[in-house]
Amino acid sequence: MTLYALKPRFQALLRPGVAALARVGVTANQVTVAACAVSVALGALLAFTPTPALFLLLPAWMLLRMALNAVDGMLAREFGQQSRLGGYLNELTDVIADSALFLPFALVAPFAPAWVVGVVVLAILSEYAGALGPMMGSTRRYEGPLGKSDRAFVFGALGLWLGLAGSLPAWVAGLMPVLCGLLAWTIVNRVRAGLR
Repeated sequence: MTLYALKPRFQALLRPGVAALARVGVTANQVTVAACAVSVALGALLAFTPTPALFLLLPAWMLLRMALNAVDGMLAREFGQQSRLGGYLNELTDVIADSALFLPFALVAPFAPAWVVGVVVLAILSEYAGALGPMMGSTRRYEGPLGKSDRAFVFGALGLWLGLAGSLPAWVAGLMPVLCGLLAWTIVNRVRAGLR
């Protein structure tokens, strides 16, 4: 089970707004690139100004970014905006944005930078494993247990905790190795599903 399973309900809530965006000429690729640009800017802000209160921006942006990810897909599929460029942008900007938003935690105590980098690398590999599905005669794979939406939830929650408390307890350091394990499991699940 992964938060991705809630996507159809989320899309239903967004559909009227997506139709309005399409009417005024907003394109799926514009939404995709804008979401990535804001993610990179926020990641840079958190990395270069690691003030705990700024991490409160993270959960709000994670929620908005999930909405924008749904919006760009709906614009592409439901309003005839699908393109090969859009396919590339969708996959590449997701891993760029995730990396930008997760890496600032390498500078936050009590996390070991190597484990945070490990999470980022494994997250990229998990998305690569999912994107390889069509090349193997399957579909784009979204199996968990730690898909994109789940990672957004975890890091958004960490940002909320850090922003409100001002610091994180020492025991939270063990979370990053756990996330690495869950990501490895996610990769295996996506490869197995693609092979089936």
